[in-house]
Amino acid sequence: MSLSRKRLSFLGKTALVGVGLTALAKVSGRSVMSLATEACRTAAEDAGLPLGEIDGVLSFNFNNDSVSSQSVATALALPEPRYLLDVSLGGQAPAFLVMQAAAAIESGMAKNVLIFRALNGRSGQRVGSSRASGLAPNFRYPYGFTAYPQFIAMWARRFLIETGGSELDLGAVAVAQRAWAANNERAMRRTPLTIEQYLESPMVADPFRAADCTTEADGACAVLVTSRERALDLKQDPVVIEGAAYGTRKRSGLDAGDALLWPDMTRNYTSIIAEELWRSADMAPADVDMAQLYDCFSSSVLLAMEGLGLAGRGEAADMIRAGHTSPGGRLPINTNGGLLAEGYLHGMNTLAEAVYQMQGRAGTRTVHGARTCVVTSGALTDGSALVLSREARANHDYLNLG
Repeated sequence: MSLSRKRLSFLGKTALVGVGLTALAKVSGRSVMSLATEACRTAAEDAGLPLGEIDGVLSFNFNNDSVSSQSVATALALPEPRYLLDVSLGGQAPAFLVMQAAAAIESGMAKNVLIFRALNGRSGQRVGSSRASGLAPNFRYPYGFTAYPQFIAMWARRFLIETGGSELDLGAVAVAQRAWAANNERAMRRTPLTIEQYLESPMVADPFRAADCTTEADGACAVLVTSRERALDLKQDPVVIEGAAYGTRKRSGLDAGDALLWPDMTRNYTSIIAEELWRSADMAPADVDMAQLYDCFSSSVLLAMEGLGLAGRGEAADMIRAGHTSPGGRLPINTNGGLLAEGYLHGMNTLAEAVYQMQGRAGTRTVHGARTCVVTSGALTDGSALVLSREARANHDYLNLG
């Protein structure tokens, strides 16, 4: 047993079991509280767990764009909340909060924990619409370096230069994920995309075109975390947490948009946590059947594939162009269309898709026989990741596993 597995005592003992998703829209016409409570209720119902047994609620927000865990626990009339947590994070948070929930369950601080993300991210407060907090904006804003497409475009261009790539590499990601989105009724962008259409789309921030950028949405998503033992008695198959890691390094920046001191913009946090992640799961990159990779922009997929060792240096785009990540490929990636096509819930729906796939509940896009999945949360200097596995019960094994 690895040192990391010994250190993270919840690995192999905790599981994700229920998922709740609201509709994704440009204009929800609803309050964020309404979206949050719907997603949480749906996740509990999906798991077959009474709300009265839930004693933990966790969430995250970005510049106060959501509602608190305590307020949602109150709205749900939870009888005795024992573990409430809100973190000021963006896309780094989903896998990280699963780790917090699992640790709370393993330590006895809680038994059943909901994690949610809710926001009116298209019709309400949009990412970048308000001045970022912290010290770094004082140095960026005066010369117009203010928007997230600008920040991440720097990384994308440096990555393409250092690996000998081009905008066609970014386009490969967008095209492949749109093929998955065509089979996802929730996706906001379902129309198939060709590389020719990609090249004709407008430039947003060089080298990003419109199709390289996430689809902002109103909506909410929740997942339920519980013990593996309890999950075996619930409605859905347990999705066991086999590996987990969160990390960054010094000089990571004063806020999410500050990466000017980062030593290598051709690599993000996935390169830092990969060894710990795989060691914690007692697995190697070749052992996973699919990947759900955070993709606020198309370049994040390339960085994560190479950072985690799913592809060699400078080889991720070629792997995508060869069809290996597309429907029918050997390593399906972002099978819901990703944040680029389904909609931007800051990576919570990336995690939800992993659970659906491991439970065989992704409809026509289900990857039959898939038993292991790696999930990432985050794009730049810090982030988190999980390795998940499907545990099918003998009387609940409805997949054709081959």
